This record gives sequence, structure tokens and C-alpha cells, in this order.
Amino acid sequence: MSILRVKSVEQSIRDTEDPEHKLNKNLTWVELTTFGIGVVIGAGIFTMTGRVAHSMTGPSIIISFLVAAIACGLAAMCYAEFASTVPVAGSAYTFSYASMGEIFAWIIGWDLFLELFLASSVVAQGWSAYCTVLLSELGIHLPPEIVSGGRVDLLAMGIIVVLGLLLLGGIKESMRVNTALVALKLFVVLFVIFAGIGYVRAANFHPFIPAKTPTESSAAGLTQPLLQWFTGAQPTAFGASGIVAGAALVFFAYIGFDVVATTAEEAKNPKRDIPLGILGSLVICTILYIAISLVLIGMVPYTQLDPSASLAKAFTMVGKPWMAIIISAGAVAGLTTVVLTMMVGATRVIFAMSRDHLLPPALSKISHRTRVPYVITIVVMVADGLAAALVPPGILDEMVNIGTLLAFVMVSIGIIVLRRKRPDLPRAFRVPLVPVIPILSALICFYLMLNLSVETWMRFLIWMALGLVIYFVYSKKHSRLNHGEELTRDIDTQMAGAVEDSTKN
Repeated sequence: MSILRVKSVEQSIRDTEDPEHKLNKNLTWVELTTFGIGVVIGAGIFTMTGRVAHSMTGPSIIISFLVAAIACGLAAMCYAEFASTVPVAGSAYTFSYASMGEIFAWIIGWDLFLELFLASSVVAQGWSAYCTVLLSELGIHLPPEIVSGGRVDLLAMGIIVVLGLLLLGGIKESMRVNTALVALKLFVVLFVIFAGIGYVRAANFHPFIPAKTPTESSAAGLTQPLLQWFTGAQPTAFGASGIVAGAALVFFAYIGFDVVATTAEEAKNPKRDIPLGILGSLVICTILYIAISLVLIGMVPYTQLDPSASLAKAFTMVGKPWMAIIISAGAVAGLTTVVLTMMVGATRVIFAMSRDHLLPPALSKISHRTRVPYVITIVVMVADGLAAALVPPGILDEMVNIGTLLAFVMVSIGIIVLRRKRPDLPRAFRVPLVPVIPILSALICFYLMLNLSVETWMRFLIWMALGLVIYFVYSKKHSRLNHGEELTRDIDTQMAGAVEDSTKN
């Protein structure tokens, strides 16, 4: 069937050498690791820990973070194998094209477009909110109409435009700025950890696992989790079930490492650098999350934590209110790197789909000076900026999560498929215990998808239905595979054509 046609790994790699679509290969494993840290650690490190500990786990949130890290690590290993085997832009889209076929590649590409596009806008709105708080603490008060929650969020639009212009300047320059901001973010996180150690009290860790208690869920109707709607189960907090529920919540603090895979085509040594970037950033982030949890729980009893601003409030309670400024600065720096990396991911996925002609090929045009896909970068910058400025905050947040989790499921399944179809492929990194680990990864991620709200599922299914209409109306017949086209032409032919063009001009 034509919709199940597979783009071979060899052809995908040949496409990366086409002069008209060739990206610069200048990212090292260090830059890729900071890229991963930049997208994983955002403002959530300052807020999510306290919120989950207060209402769901108590001090045992430390176990929840470990469980979530292990679950996320399963998917991360699948990404690491794929990205080192098929070092091509597009992440899960490219991996699905090489393993399961075009229709699955389109589905996951359309899904990733939703995930990364929305993530940039949603996080920019969060950046606007934290920036407003930071400025007010410094005595600068902006009109409420132009900040988060106002009529037009010009702050959110502004950060997207600034970062979009930075991306147009080149990936290497963008990564330098990202690295500097990640260094600032890590400094703030480490400063908070070491500043809080002196206020840690062992008594605050008792009981480590509070007794299980039923909870009254405020979610009902379309806002309740799909699994709860389907089973009618009563939610509970604390105890062993609270740890598992807490792990499901903090799992979302880890997502984002998959964006590293979108830059595989721009890595100097992708077979080594991409696995190091994905797994290294995940390990570092896990250590930081657990360290923050230990300090926060040790400073203030979990029952007294403020769910909305736990870390800042904790320092206020121990007589250090000035730390709120440091924490807000860390949140602003953290969210800046998240917006930047999500925009990079969105442009690279659409670039890969456009290069395959599943989307208009004009979108994959590359700047000959910066080797950046400038057309799609401009499109993403404008669209993201308008969405961040005009869409009310909080409406589409969960859409980012469901898109990410579907990508994790598809990549995990794709590992099993490609191992069976192409056992001959050289793999610099191999997932151990295949098919057990990929199956576990897919099941865990699907379970987390079931814990998202009914309305999120409805919006997601509408988006995917729209994507299928576009595929069968446009993408299927324009696909390069449908026409049997090879993107890469003979280099001498291209050079001769270029000389002929310059002579005519």
C-alpha cells in the first residue's frame, strides 16, 4: 500500500548531503546536553515539586521523581538508538518514516508540529508571567493589558520574535546563547539548593510516606482524566498510590529531551553526540530535581507548602524573602531556553516534512549564508508570536503533553519494527532487552495519555482528523516517494547548473 511506503535509512541519510538542503554539522555533545537541559528544566522546578508534595506524595516525592526518571529513561533510550542510527532532522517523524511507513510518519509529524508549535507559545506565556513578577519585584510595573492575562501579551510575542531572529542568525549562534542561559539557570538552581541546605530539618521528612487518603477531585465532565471517566475510579493521595500518581504528574517535568533528536542532522558526530545529549541531560535533570525536592521538603513541612509558589514561599518562611528575586530570575532564564529549543524543534520537524514534499517544498529553503531553514523559521516565529499574544493562557497546555506522549509511544514501537526489518543496520547505541524495554516504554506513555482530560483527547482527535484530511488531499500525491524522486543529484551536475545560472545573470 502506498500509504505504508517506507523511506529507507540510506535515502534519509543521502538527503542530508543535498547541497540545497544541507544543514551545518557543528554541534558537540556538550552543546546538545545543554540543549536538553535547557528544554527539560523550566519554571516547573520551582513550582511543581511543592505542588505535588503538598497534595499528592509528601516527602516521598523523591521516589516519584526516581520512578518518573526511570520511565522517561526507557523512552530516552529508544530515542538515542534511533537518532544515532538515523541521524536526520525530524526526530520521531523521520524514525517512523524509516520503520513503519509514510502514513505513520505523517501522523507523528503532524502530532509533533502541534506539540512543538503549542509548546513555544504556551511557554512564552509562562515566561511573560514570570518576567512580569520579576520586573515588579525590581520596581518596574508594566500595564496589565500587555502582559500575561492581558488583552494582548506583548511580552510573550516579544520573546518569540527575539529568539526567532536569533535562530535566523544560525544554529551555532543560537546554541551559544542557549548555553549561556542554561549556565545562568543552573547557577540559580545550585544557588537555591546550597542556600537552602542550612535550613533543612530531618523532622520534616517524617512520615516519609504519609498514609493513603481519598481526595475530592475538582475535575468533572470533560475536564476529568479519560481513565477516571472510563472507570469511575476515585482518586487518592499519599501512600503507595500517591507515589505512582505523583510520578505521573512529575513525568511531565522531564519531557523535552526528545527535542535533542530534532538536531541530529546538525551534530558533528551524531552516533556519539546524540545519545550523550539525550541521556546526559536526563541524568543531570534527575539529580537536580531530587536535590531541589530534598531541600524544599527539608525546609518546610509538606503540609505547609504553598502549591502556587512553593520554593519562593519556603525561603520567605525561613526569613529570606529576597530569594524570591533570585528564583524569579532563574525561572525567566529557564523559560527562555525552553522557548528557544521548542522553536528549533518545530522548525526542524517541518523542514524534514517539507523536504519530503509532504508539506510545500518551499518551506525547506535553506539560507546559503547561515544554513538555516529560514522560510519555516520566519513562519514559526510569526505564528508562535501571534498565538502567544492572543490565545488566553491555560487553554492548550495539555495538548503539548498528549502530543509528546504519542511521539514516545510511536518511537518505542518503531524500535521493535526497525530491529526486525533492518537487523543489518549499524547501531552506535542499542536499547537493551528489546522488545521488553520498548514495550514497557510504550505502555507507560500510553497510560499517562489516558490520565489526560477528556477534552484534551477530543481536541487532539479533531487535530489528527484534520491532519489525515490534509495527507490524503495533498501530501500523499505530492510525496517524493510517490514520484520515486531522489533529492540528491550529482554534485557535478549541480555545479554546472550553478555556473550556467551565474553566466545567464
